[in-house]
Amino acid sequence: MDPWLILAPSAATLCGAATAFAAVHPRSQLFGSTVCRTASSKLLALTFDDGPNPAITPALLDLLDRYQAKATFFVIGRFVRECPGLSREIAARGHLLANHTQTHPNLFWRSPEAVRHELEQCQGALKDVTGRSAAYFRPPYGFRNPWVVGVARELGMQTVMWTLLPGDWRKRHTKRLAQRMQPIARHARGDRAEGDVLCLHDGAHAALGGDRSHTLAALEYWLPRWHDLGLKFVTISEAVKLPAR
Repeated sequence: MDPWLILAPSAATLCGAATAFAAVHPRSQLFGSTVCRTASSKLLALTFDDGPNPAITPALLDLLDRYQAKATFFVIGRFVRECPGLSREIAARGHLLANHTQTHPNLFWRSPEAVRHELEQCQGALKDVTGRSAAYFRPPYGFRNPWVVGVARELGMQTVMWTLLPGDWRKRHTKRLAQRMQPIARHARGDRAEGDVLCLHDGAHAALGGDRSHTLAALEYWLPRWHDLGLKFVTISEAVKLPAR
Protein backbone atom coordinates (compact mmCIF):
# COMPACT_ATOMS: atom_id res chain seq x y z
CA MET A 1 0.00 0.00 0.00
CA ASP A 2 1.22 3.49 -0.83
CA PRO A 3 2.31 5.01 2.54
CA TRP A 4 0.98 8.39 1.43
CA LEU A 5 -2.53 6.93 1.47
CA ILE A 6 -2.02 6.35 5.18
CA LEU A 7 -0.17 9.58 5.95
CA ALA A 8 -2.36 11.95 3.93
CA PRO A 9 -5.40 11.84 6.29
CA SER A 10 -3.12 12.32 9.29
CA ALA A 11 -1.40 15.27 7.64
CA ALA A 12 -4.76 16.82 6.79
CA THR A 13 -5.91 16.38 10.39
CA LEU A 14 -2.73 18.00 11.71
CA CYS A 15 -3.07 20.87 9.25
CA GLY A 16 -6.68 21.42 10.29
CA ALA A 17 -5.73 21.36 13.97
CA ALA A 18 -2.94 23.89 13.40
CA THR A 19 -5.30 26.19 11.50
CA ALA A 20 -7.93 25.94 14.23
CA PHE A 21 -5.32 26.72 16.90
CA ALA A 22 -4.03 29.72 14.98
CA ALA A 23 -7.55 31.02 14.33
CA VAL A 24 -9.06 30.57 17.79
CA HIS A 25 -6.51 30.22 20.60
CA PRO A 26 -6.22 33.63 22.29
CA ARG A 27 -2.45 33.41 22.75
CA SER A 28 -1.59 31.98 19.35
CA GLN A 29 0.79 34.13 17.32
CA LEU A 30 0.74 31.94 14.19
CA PHE A 31 -1.45 34.34 12.21
CA GLY A 32 0.35 37.46 13.45
CA SER A 33 1.57 39.14 16.60
CA THR A 34 -1.09 40.06 19.16
CA VAL A 35 -1.24 41.63 22.63
CA CYS A 36 -2.54 39.07 25.12
CA ARG A 37 -0.80 39.92 28.43
CA THR A 38 0.16 42.98 30.41
CA ALA A 39 3.72 44.00 31.27
CA SER A 40 3.43 43.08 34.97
CA SER A 41 1.50 40.69 37.18
CA LYS A 42 0.27 43.78 39.07
CA LEU A 43 -1.34 45.31 35.95
CA LEU A 44 -4.84 44.11 35.07
CA ALA A 45 -6.29 45.19 31.74
CA LEU A 46 -10.09 45.27 31.95
CA THR A 47 -11.61 45.07 28.46
CA PHE A 48 -15.25 45.20 27.38
CA ASP A 49 -16.62 44.10 24.01
CA ASP A 50 -19.78 44.75 21.96
CA GLY A 51 -20.77 48.18 23.30
CA PRO A 52 -21.55 50.90 23.77
CA ASN A 53 -24.78 49.77 25.41
CA PRO A 54 -27.13 52.31 27.03
CA ALA A 55 -28.60 49.58 29.23
CA ILE A 56 -25.32 48.83 31.05
CA THR A 57 -22.39 51.01 29.99
CA PRO A 58 -23.37 54.11 32.05
CA ALA A 59 -23.61 52.03 35.26
CA LEU A 60 -20.34 50.30 34.37
CA LEU A 61 -18.61 53.66 33.96
CA ASP A 62 -19.83 54.72 37.41
CA LEU A 63 -18.56 51.47 38.93
CA LEU A 64 -15.14 51.86 37.31
CA ASP A 65 -14.93 55.44 38.61
CA ARG A 66 -15.41 54.20 42.18
CA TYR A 67 -12.16 52.23 41.96
CA GLN A 68 -10.21 54.62 39.72
CA ALA A 69 -10.22 51.79 37.20
CA LYS A 70 -9.42 52.52 33.57
CA ALA A 71 -10.56 50.10 30.90
CA THR A 72 -10.54 49.47 27.16
CA PHE A 73 -13.87 49.34 25.32
CA PHE A 74 -13.83 47.40 22.04
CA VAL A 75 -16.85 49.00 20.42
CA ILE A 76 -18.97 48.09 17.41
CA GLY A 77 -19.03 50.86 14.84
CA ARG A 78 -22.77 50.84 14.21
CA PHE A 79 -23.45 51.20 17.94
CA VAL A 80 -20.97 54.08 18.15
CA ARG A 81 -23.07 55.92 15.55
CA GLU A 82 -26.31 55.05 17.36
CA CYS A 83 -24.92 56.20 20.73
CA PRO A 84 -22.56 59.10 20.00
CA GLY A 85 -22.98 60.78 23.39
CA LEU A 86 -22.24 57.58 25.30
CA SER A 87 -19.23 56.88 23.09
CA ARG A 88 -17.82 60.31 23.86
CA GLU A 89 -18.51 59.85 27.57
CA ILE A 90 -16.44 56.64 27.65
CA ALA A 91 -13.45 58.57 26.29
CA ALA A 92 -14.11 61.62 28.47
CA ARG A 93 -13.90 59.46 31.60
CA GLY A 94 -10.39 58.38 30.67
CA HIS A 95 -11.09 55.03 29.07
CA LEU A 96 -9.73 53.79 25.76
CA LEU A 97 -12.00 53.20 22.76
CA ALA A 98 -10.90 50.44 20.42
CA ASN A 99 -12.13 48.80 17.21
CA HIS A 100 -14.39 45.71 17.28
CA THR A 101 -15.51 46.01 13.62
CA GLN A 102 -18.57 47.72 12.21
CA THR A 103 -21.10 44.86 12.41
CA HIS A 104 -19.38 42.04 14.40
CA PRO A 105 -18.99 39.36 11.71
CA ASN A 106 -16.88 36.22 11.95
CA LEU A 107 -13.79 37.46 10.13
CA PHE A 108 -12.33 33.98 9.64
CA TRP A 109 -14.50 33.56 6.54
CA ARG A 110 -14.01 37.07 5.16
CA SER A 111 -11.70 38.14 2.34
CA PRO A 112 -8.96 40.70 2.96
CA GLU A 113 -11.12 43.35 1.29
CA ALA A 114 -14.14 42.51 3.46
CA VAL A 115 -12.01 42.54 6.62
CA ARG A 116 -10.58 45.92 5.68
CA HIS A 117 -14.05 47.30 5.03
CA GLU A 118 -15.30 46.22 8.48
CA LEU A 119 -12.32 47.75 10.25
CA GLU A 120 -12.35 50.96 8.21
CA GLN A 121 -16.07 51.48 8.83
CA CYS A 122 -15.56 51.24 12.59
CA GLN A 123 -12.55 53.53 12.40
CA GLY A 124 -14.68 56.03 10.52
CA ALA A 125 -17.42 55.87 13.13
CA LEU A 126 -14.94 56.48 15.94
CA LYS A 127 -13.28 59.34 14.07
CA ASP A 128 -16.58 61.03 13.23
CA VAL A 129 -18.04 60.70 16.75
CA THR A 130 -15.00 61.17 18.99
CA GLY A 131 -12.46 62.82 16.71
CA ARG A 132 -10.01 59.93 17.05
CA SER A 133 -9.67 56.54 15.39
CA ALA A 134 -8.53 53.47 17.32
CA ALA A 135 -5.00 52.18 17.88
CA TYR A 136 -6.18 48.73 18.99
CA PHE A 137 -8.48 46.09 17.49
CA ARG A 138 -10.09 42.87 18.70
CA PRO A 139 -11.62 40.43 16.20
CA PRO A 140 -15.19 39.32 16.93
CA TYR A 141 -15.26 35.92 18.68
CA GLY A 142 -11.45 36.16 18.69
CA PHE A 143 -11.38 34.51 15.24
CA ARG A 144 -8.46 35.32 12.96
CA ASN A 145 -7.31 34.10 9.58
CA PRO A 146 -3.94 34.61 7.85
CA TRP A 147 -4.70 38.25 6.96
CA VAL A 148 -6.85 39.69 9.77
CA VAL A 149 -3.95 40.81 11.97
CA GLY A 150 -2.05 42.13 8.95
CA VAL A 151 -4.99 44.24 7.76
CA ALA A 152 -5.38 45.72 11.24
CA ARG A 153 -1.68 46.53 11.28
CA GLU A 154 -1.90 48.24 7.89
CA LEU A 155 -4.66 50.42 9.36
CA GLY A 156 -2.42 51.37 12.29
CA MET A 157 -3.86 49.01 14.90
CA GLN A 158 -2.42 46.32 17.14
CA THR A 159 -4.60 43.25 17.62
CA VAL A 160 -5.58 42.45 21.21
CA MET A 161 -6.69 39.08 22.58
CA TRP A 162 -6.93 38.00 26.24
CA THR A 163 -5.75 35.69 28.99
CA LEU A 164 -9.18 35.14 30.55
CA LEU A 165 -12.59 34.88 28.88
CA PRO A 166 -15.15 33.91 31.55
CA GLY A 167 -18.05 33.70 29.09
CA ASP A 168 -20.25 36.51 30.35
CA TRP A 169 -22.03 36.78 26.98
CA ARG A 170 -24.00 33.76 28.19
CA LYS A 171 -26.69 34.28 30.79
CA ARG A 172 -24.93 33.11 33.94
CA HIS A 173 -25.69 33.34 37.63
CA THR A 174 -23.50 36.05 39.13
CA LYS A 175 -21.87 33.59 41.55
CA ARG A 176 -20.88 31.25 38.73
CA LEU A 177 -19.47 34.11 36.65
CA ALA A 178 -17.51 35.42 39.65
CA GLN A 179 -16.05 31.93 40.17
CA ARG A 180 -14.84 31.88 36.58
CA MET A 181 -12.96 35.15 37.25
CA GLN A 182 -11.12 33.65 40.23
CA PRO A 183 -7.83 32.98 38.30
CA ILE A 184 -7.02 36.70 38.29
CA ALA A 185 -6.76 36.75 42.10
CA ARG A 186 -4.66 33.58 42.04
CA HIS A 187 -2.29 35.06 39.46
CA ALA A 188 -1.99 38.31 41.44
CA ARG A 189 -0.77 36.32 44.46
CA GLY A 190 1.78 34.42 42.39
CA ASP A 191 5.15 35.34 40.96
CA ARG A 192 4.32 35.57 37.26
CA ALA A 193 6.19 38.20 35.29
CA GLU A 194 3.14 39.19 33.22
CA GLY A 195 -0.44 40.08 34.03
CA ASP A 196 -3.94 39.37 32.79
CA VAL A 197 -6.11 40.79 30.05
CA LEU A 198 -9.72 40.13 31.04
CA CYS A 199 -12.32 40.01 28.27
CA LEU A 200 -15.85 40.90 29.38
CA HIS A 201 -18.89 42.34 27.56
CA ASP A 202 -20.90 45.48 28.26
CA GLY A 203 -23.04 44.96 25.15
CA ALA A 204 -24.59 42.29 22.96
CA HIS A 205 -23.56 42.34 19.32
CA ALA A 206 -27.00 41.51 17.92
CA ALA A 207 -28.71 44.68 19.21
CA LEU A 208 -28.53 47.49 21.72
CA GLY A 209 -29.96 46.90 25.17
CA GLY A 210 -28.39 43.52 25.95
CA ASP A 211 -28.63 42.44 29.60
CA ARG A 212 -25.15 42.36 31.13
CA SER A 213 -26.27 42.93 34.72
CA HIS A 214 -24.51 39.72 35.79
CA THR A 215 -21.24 41.14 34.46
CA LEU A 216 -21.75 44.30 36.46
CA ALA A 217 -22.56 42.33 39.62
CA ALA A 218 -19.49 40.09 39.26
CA LEU A 219 -17.30 43.17 38.89
CA GLU A 220 -18.89 44.77 41.95
CA TYR A 221 -17.70 41.69 43.84
CA TRP A 222 -14.20 41.52 42.38
CA LEU A 223 -13.03 45.11 41.91
CA PRO A 224 -12.51 45.86 45.63
CA ARG A 225 -10.85 42.49 46.15
CA TRP A 226 -8.50 42.94 43.20
CA HIS A 227 -7.72 46.43 44.48
CA ASP A 228 -6.83 45.01 47.89
CA LEU A 229 -4.46 42.54 46.18
CA GLY A 230 -2.52 45.50 44.79
CA LEU A 231 -3.70 45.26 41.20
CA LYS A 232 -3.69 48.39 39.07
CA PHE A 233 -6.48 48.65 36.48
CA VAL A 234 -5.06 49.89 33.18
CA THR A 235 -5.99 50.41 29.56
CA ILE A 236 -4.33 48.29 26.89
CA SER A 237 -2.09 51.18 25.89
CA GLU A 238 -0.89 51.49 29.50
CA ALA A 239 -0.62 47.72 29.89
CA VAL A 240 1.93 47.32 27.12
CA LYS A 241 3.92 50.48 27.88
CA LEU A 242 4.26 50.56 31.67
CA PRO A 243 7.36 48.79 33.00
CA ALA A 244 7.05 45.75 35.20
CA ARG A 245 7.11 46.63 38.89
